[in-house]
Amino acid sequence: MKRYLLFIVACCLLSSAETSYSKERMKVLKSIETLTGIVVDKSDQPIVGATVVIKGTRTGTSTDRDGKFALNLTPDAKVLIISAIGYKSVEQPVSASGTLKITLLEDLMELNAVVVTGSVNPLKKIESSVAITSFNSKTIQQLAPSSAADLLKHVPGFVVETSGGEVGNNLFSRGIPSAGAYEYVQIQEDGMPVFEDGALQFANADNWLRVDETISRMEALRGGSGSIFATNAPGGIINFITKTGGNDFSGTAKMTTGTSGLFRTDLNVGGALIPDRLFFNVGGFYRTENGVRNPGFKGNDGGQVKMNLKYNLDKGFIKLSYKKLNDRNLFLLPIPLTDKNNPKGIDGFNPNTGTLTSRNFSQLDVPQYGGGYFKRNLEDGVHPIVDAVGAEFKTDLGGGFTLSNNTRYTKINLEYTAIFPGAEPQTAADFAAGYKTSSGADFPVLSPEYTNAGTGAVMNPGLVAKVGYWAIDKQMKNFANNLRFDYKNDKVALSLGYYYSNWTSNQQWNWSNLLVEVSDNPQLLNLVDKSVPEGGNNRSRTYNGVTDISWLTRQAQTKGNLNAVFGNAEIKATDQLTFDIGLRYDMDRYTGYKGNSKFNSQNLDNSTAFNNDFAGTTADNSMTTTEGPYQYWEYDVNRLSGSAAASYKFAEDMAAYFRYSNGFRSPIEEAYFDNADRLDKLKPTIINQFELGYKYQARQFALFANAFYMDLDNLAFTDILLNGKSENKFAKARNYGIELEGQFTAGDFSLTINATLQDPKFNDFSGEGVNNNGNRVRRIPAFYGTIRPAYNLTKNLAIYAELNHFGKKYSDNENVFALPAFDVLNAGVSLKVKRMRFALDASNLTNTIGLTEGNPRVTTAPGSIYYARPILGRFAKLSAAFDF
Repeated sequence: MKRYLLFIVACCLLSSAETSYSKERMKVLKSIETLTGIVVDKSDQPIVGATVVIKGTRTGTSTDRDGKFALNLTPDAKVLIISAIGYKSVEQPVSASGTLKITLLEDLMELNAVVVTGSVNPLKKIESSVAITSFNSKTIQQLAPSSAADLLKHVPGFVVETSGGEVGNNLFSRGIPSAGAYEYVQIQEDGMPVFEDGALQFANADNWLRVDETISRMEALRGGSGSIFATNAPGGIINFITKTGGNDFSGTAKMTTGTSGLFRTDLNVGGALIPDRLFFNVGGFYRTENGVRNPGFKGNDGGQVKMNLKYNLDKGFIKLSYKKLNDRNLFLLPIPLTDKNNPKGIDGFNPNTGTLTSRNFSQLDVPQYGGGYFKRNLEDGVHPIVDAVGAEFKTDLGGGFTLSNNTRYTKINLEYTAIFPGAEPQTAADFAAGYKTSSGADFPVLSPEYTNAGTGAVMNPGLVAKVGYWAIDKQMKNFANNLRFDYKNDKVALSLGYYYSNWTSNQQWNWSNLLVEVSDNPQLLNLVDKSVPEGGNNRSRTYNGVTDISWLTRQAQTKGNLNAVFGNAEIKATDQLTFDIGLRYDMDRYTGYKGNSKFNSQNLDNSTAFNNDFAGTTADNSMTTTEGPYQYWEYDVNRLSGSAAASYKFAEDMAAYFRYSNGFRSPIEEAYFDNADRLDKLKPTIINQFELGYKYQARQFALFANAFYMDLDNLAFTDILLNGKSENKFAKARNYGIELEGQFTAGDFSLTINATLQDPKFNDFSGEGVNNNGNRVRRIPAFYGTIRPAYNLTKNLAIYAELNHFGKKYSDNENVFALPAFDVLNAGVSLKVKRMRFALDASNLTNTIGLTEGNPRVTTAPGSIYYARPILGRFAKLSAAFDF
């Protein structure tokens, strides 16, 4: 009975407590109100994914596909902060009555967007002390780039050659001359290099990168702090930042077709596996096309998949990522032209769509010294298989301290096959009469007969040429890790980091020469001397169309082991004045080996490995073999880099900065190979830069101007020449110039411009028999820029035009061959229908023959028919994208 009474008393107490708790809970619930609203742009179009946060808290939400939101408010909620990518943030007093409508204005040139590249303290672009251009995903969609290089050409200060196709292009930052590739900048994905060195032979950094719907934004830093936050990047850092998921499931599906036989499909989806905690994003593309310069097969065929998982900690996050790229791309090289002042195509060869690459000789099958055959398929083109795994961690340690670590492992297998032009085309008669093997031996043909190598039919070609069938295999891997400790308070932002990276590049070359008819859809030719009896010695100059079997072979390795410590301090002296100083000390070791080649010294005449008698052809007379023993080398680079800046903010919409930086670039892969027995000849390239920047943003206008001066020492030129050897020349240069970016809007009209004016010249140039002092550096114009007007015909229908101007430049450092100035006209139209966006984008509408380079393998002045590489001809693509 006693226990029963105690039980009743306990139940009564619990009931009373629960009733009390319920009453208090009802009071709290009654104090919370739900605020609803809509976020739109100046055209009254809904803004998807805008964030609405209660100021001073982490409580917030985001807008849905109709721009609407609902947010629970507590009595202490006074002000909301509303922001969206590409728009200026606003603060809005809380109103509990009715539905709130908020209009966001466009953030012109993203000057109020926070940038993270090359900085310890993420700042608004207008407040940063670096020259940086950024494009969000919406801007990238509007620019409709066909490649990473095509996107980067919109960055002032970057001379970008897009004539190579989708990959294998070249970028020159602020007039720094080089053999090409991405030699003085580092391309990154999410703050880590796509590969540590962006200028390995035949391994340009854009081979490993594709622009698709997974890209959230791109930030391109020129000069400045590039040498502090990356190794070998005095020209800048280009960072592609990947989308991550949010609480709302969303995505984009896109399909594109084009006049080049293009079919492409893109997909990106993201969302939450655990709301507010665990997020995912998965995306990629598949694309196939013949190409504007149609070789008769699928020039571009493949795609990629990217995915990441992000887990939010209480004070930080962990993110894991993976990328798989498997793509085949046609690499485009110089083609035959005439009239150097006003480039034109030659008879039978279209300069806008023609290529010396053809399905008629896609298969290569040549005997090798010692037995066996070397086999290759030209249709594989530039074929990288890339696997990249990344992990990023960041946590708040309290007291203003944070710890972050970013790591990435990349493995690449590259099969590279392309047709490279050699000596200039000749008439069939002249070519036969002056025939030489690749070793330079004279074998004139007294009674020539040309036949189709495939059918045997006798041919009467107009122009013929030797072209290189270059086959390169590379096996590459890279592990990189970036550890940082940061401290921040109201006045100071400090960073101390340790960067480690090791990479390996193994490569094998096997190059042969082919004899082809110079025309669209060229045919592979055989050439025989009918004055020599059938079966007689040296009757044929070809072996199944091959003029020089394996005339250049290589086997080599390069390794890099990088250790760097870096620190950066940002000091806010006053509300307007901020100082920034950074130091980086690199302790880098490069090692490798090269096989000792017996150059042009072997033939198959007496080989017992084949039943064939090769005495009847000269095609085997210049074979190169790579044999041991190997030559090993080692080279150390221990160097300090530094950068210092001061920025002054005159007002919320105007700021200026001054920066000095000193950085370096270690010798490149070819330089080690060429100088393995005399490494004392090599020195890092040293670059001193001074910059003065000004940024201003009004309601309808924004301007970003940068003046710079650069002093460059020990520039290396390493292009492979016709004889298989490298230029191996070194130079000093200086450059000064100004970079301009501007944007203007007036109602439905907008105008975007970027321009670069500079004067890069050599002041000391060494090499065999050269004196180029005072010459302009090759392939870099003194003036280039873009002007892009756009107009919204209606809320949903917009048009644009774009004019790109490229000034006169020189193909060679001797300034013998001038590449004339040219203009390119592009245009497009887009239509939005609810969640759909249709776009028609056309490039080079006037079929301009704009030359980006001559023939870097020839150092003599060109004749009436010459090789040069023009931009692609007219091209149009139609896309349809659906956001969900």
